[in-house]
Amino acid sequence: MSPSSSASRRTVLTALAMTPLLSALGTGTARATGADDVYASNTDLYTRLPNGEGTDYARRYRRHEMADASPEKRFPFQRTTVMALHGGGIEAGTSELCLGVAGYHPATLEREAADGPVHDYWMFEGLRNADNRELHVTSKHCDDRVALAMAAGSLNVLSLHGCTAAQAGAPASRPEAVVVGGRNADFRRHLTEELRAAGFQTVDGTRIPELAGDDTDNICNRTLLGKGGQLELTTELRQSMFGTFTRQGRPKTANDTFRRFTAACRAAIARLEAGPDQVVL
Repeated sequence: MSPSSSASRRTVLTALAMTPLLSALGTGTARATGADDVYASNTDLYTRLPNGEGTDYARRYRRHEMADASPEKRFPFQRTTVMALHGGGIEAGTSELCLGVAGYHPATLEREAADGPVHDYWMFEGLRNADNRELHVTSKHCDDRVALAMAAGSLNVLSLHGCTAAQAGAPASRPEAVVVGGRNADFRRHLTEELRAAGFQTVDGTRIPELAGDDTDNICNRTLLGKGGQLELTTELRQSMFGTFTRQGRPKTANDTFRRFTAACRAAIARLEAGPDQVVL
């Protein structure tokens, strides 16, 4: 085994030792809400809206066969999971982006990834006709047990969010921008390079603390490696990706801008997964 392979093996083994599953899943106790959040956590939301699933909100996820589950592998894991914590009517467009980056058509849910693998995904979606913002639970307070288990069983997570141009610091003359964050510096670099090459305006998340995605409790960082990636897309950028920007219209009207964006994200994931800390044990 080469020195780099040995070091990569130790990296993953150390991450596994330091990320016990029970700790990753949490206790379900409520914590302080974000500044504008109505609910302290997903558990708080599910408890206070006991009949809300299917009417107020939905959860969608897909797990694939473990990437490295052959008998000789001691620690089976998924490589990358894509997430949209505020999909549906909360941060519009992020559900469709989650599916697209994972390799699925947002309308038919059929596999579209002829040029690469499909990825696991998880999303929480607002289904209301209005007031979906009330369903927002900030990323570091996400305690949905399926979401946490999927993150804890993955080397990488890419979490997709929506923001305003003002929050992203984008100029009025070009409000279409994406803030690249998360604790994984390599992932941030790959995402930035691929998105810029595809013609998108990127903003360095490390310069915007509220959008940096660098909190260790942020679900994008609750991976086997303790780090992940987060993208915050401005409203104008998300609107530019669809012919009809409604919950019913978006899945069927994703356009070339949508496809360029998801392809860039998939290319960044492929580069990350080829890196030295993505060892197959």
